[in-house]
Amino acid sequence: MKVLLLENIHSVAADAFRRAGFEVDQRSGSLSEDDLVDAVAGVSLLGIRSNTTITPRVLDAAKDLFAVGCFCIGTNQVDLPAAAERGVAVFNAPYSNTRSVVELVLGEIVTLARRLTEKTQRMHEGVWDKSARGSHEFRGRTLGIVGYGNIGTQLSNIAEAVGLRVIFYDTTDRLAHGNARRVGSLAELLAQSDVVSIHVDGRPGNAGLFGAEQFAMMKPRSMFINASRGMVIDEQALRENILSGHLAGAAVDVFPAEPKAQGDPFDSPLRGLDNVILTPHIGGSTQEAQEEIGHFVSTKLVDFVASGATELSVNLPHVGPPPNAGAFRMGYLHLNAPGVLADTNRLLADTGVNVLGQSLATRGDLGYVLTDTDDVLPDDALSALQKSPQTLWLRSWKL
Repeated sequence: MKVLLLENIHSVAADAFRRAGFEVDQRSGSLSEDDLVDAVAGVSLLGIRSNTTITPRVLDAAKDLFAVGCFCIGTNQVDLPAAAERGVAVFNAPYSNTRSVVELVLGEIVTLARRLTEKTQRMHEGVWDKSARGSHEFRGRTLGIVGYGNIGTQLSNIAEAVGLRVIFYDTTDRLAHGNARRVGSLAELLAQSDVVSIHVDGRPGNAGLFGAEQFAMMKPRSMFINASRGMVIDEQALRENILSGHLAGAAVDVFPAEPKAQGDPFDSPLRGLDNVILTPHIGGSTQEAQEEIGHFVSTKLVDFVASGATELSVNLPHVGPPPNAGAFRMGYLHLNAPGVLADTNRLLADTGVNVLGQSLATRGDLGYVLTDTDDVLPDDALSALQKSPQTLWLRSWKL
């Protein structure tokens, strides 16, 4: 079986796949749709990061594809419904780079508050500018967190520990950590915050969340940080608020359009502005985070092939079967229709094999069942099940 890994995924993932017996093809950059269509022929597992887009056309070309591993937090670069319709599991790393993103944001708060970008630039230019003008401590200031999920809550904990007051806004009901305080609206958060940090996901409803109206609501001379998704903010509106002096500074790690490969040119309306930090989507790009992501996602993919487990898949029903060494396992992904499981078990009963265990779950239009038996299932039984109009795929192997 073949694995294709794109976008400089950490070598720990390739090592894990090779130990499991896979042939591994590693590439440093992302691929265009046309190139990816050519590259996925014969590929069983595909590993990507945020710059590779998986479209229905790519999925149709990937006839042998079992699963896609997103070696990052987000999965909006994958057409998840299309993958589910074709029986392709998608896994990601929802927690592995949380600490790295939080540390970057905290560093940016210090850098913006002390206007360090200007200080270091002038030193490199040979100018000794020893002045406190425009520099502030962040102790006692208010950090407003928009999106209080995994990253938002960890940022809340650490920010409070170093002296910031924390308020947060989330459309989902979230438990406040420490002394953090929930506010009832985005407008309320913007009016109170000295620093606003965005940590929302890539769902379409978050596109354009921050435009001219929202920037106008922020406190004069406050600071803005976006380490979530590029499509969240209107870059031109942010530029105008920096130039006008309404905002004292900004840090942006993600952009609506990002270069595909290392060394490609980059442009943005935010280039060249004072006290604006621009970083190339490196929130999770630490050696520690990338190694953890490589380990986490590769483990999920190898386990899916070896045991059929779909725990933490973002698009298939979640089934976590117990170990059953020596048993014969059948994995059956099907349309979620009444009677499918009953028909399957009647067919199994007719074979005369003994069922040792069964794990099943449904999710939306799909159902997934793993069945362990004490003997190999006859080919005619598997063929009959394969021909069912509800069947998406059927696999049988010995544990």
